[in-house]
Amino acid sequence: MPKRRDQIRMTDSEMRDFIASRKSMQVATLGRDGAPHLTTLWFALVDDRLVFETFSKSQKVRNLERDARIAVLFEDGIEYSELRGVAINGRAELVTDPERVHVLARAFMRRNQPALSVALVDLLSKMLARKRTAVVVHPEKIVSWDHRKLDVPY
Repeated sequence: MPKRRDQIRMTDSEMRDFIASRKSMQVATLGRDGAPHLTTLWFALVDDRLVFETFSKSQKVRNLERDARIAVLFEDGIEYSELRGVAINGRAELVTDPERVHVLARAFMRRNQPALSVALVDLLSKMLARKRTAVVVHPEKIVSWDHRKLDVPY
């Protein structure tokens, strides 16, 4: 009999599709005192990497400057039998070069503000790049679950 954990694990393709279907992700960094700092942010996938951008002076960036460990969570479902999620633990790469931030912010804005024209996205992302940091998540451990795969109620 297969273990329940193995039954509910998502395939790589299922994880990619699930993440791409989400609008936001929960992001945890570690504060100076070691306590988690948890926020919810929009994101983009750039070259199969999770990317978000935020103000360079934000608490998230300050925390990641001290300790690059990061955790992100994507989740869905109300009833137990519908619960799905992907949890990623990894390291954050802080991108501060305005040209690189501009490129990443453009991808981020295209995904999260699809009604904006290409020209406006380019202009806004260039303006954002001056005061913002892009964060690229490099996964080290990924855990997934999809309770819809269970053949019997739990």
